[in-house]
Order: sequence, then structure tokens, then C-alpha cells
Amino acid sequence: MSRTVTLWHNPRCSKSRGALGLLQERGVEVRERRYLDEPPTAAELHALFAALGLEPWQVCRLGEDEAKEAGMADWPRESADRQTWIAAMVAHPKLLERPIAVVGDRAVVGRPPEQVLELLA
Repeated sequence: MSRTVTLWHNPRCSKSRGALGLLQERGVEVRERRYLDEPPTAAELHALFAALGLEPWQVCRLGEDEAKEAGMADWPRESADRQTWIAAMVAHPKLLERPIAVVGDRAVVGRPPEQVLELLA
């Protein structure tokens, strides 16, 4: 494959490692975006959610302590509230679901990891 896949990756996550392995097994060039070490900006998250075709609350790990402490499960889920969700994810990148694979203007959440292969078609 001539295009590079950017993988928003947490090496401590088995699903993320699985997605990386699947891509590497197919000879895909992968750029790892270790988003916990290199937190995303609000602009990057806006672009990511556009590529996914999802809203921030649809890819937020509400089971994380930070989400529970903030009461995020009860936050409104409307486009007017998008900035609040994104600000929380910028402050706590751990809240972002993983892995996420991106090629150009398309992206998928790798849950299960095999979903990243959809970008290769």
C-alpha cells in the first residue's frame, strides 16, 4: 500500500497493539500517533471526528476515572456542546477511544482491531 496509515495508538492497550500488528502484517506503512505522549489539539480532534463521521461523545471512554469524576455520562450530547467534550479530551487524552486509524480524510475506530483494515480497501 502506498499510503501511510496514521494510528492513534496506546501501546499499553491490547486492541491498539492488535490493530498495529494487523497493519504491519500487511506491509502497511504506519505512523504511530502516541496521543497520550503527544496530546491532540482541539483542531486535530475536530478533524479527527470529521474523518470518523462521529461526535466526540461517541468515541469518549466514559468509564475512565476522569470522565466519571467530571460526570461526563450526564453531559448533553448536542452539537452546541461539542466544544465542551473536545476541551475535556484535550485536557485528558486518555478519554479518547483507541485505536483510531486514519488515511487521508477517512478514519475508523479499531474496535475490534480488524476494523482498521476497512481503510485498506
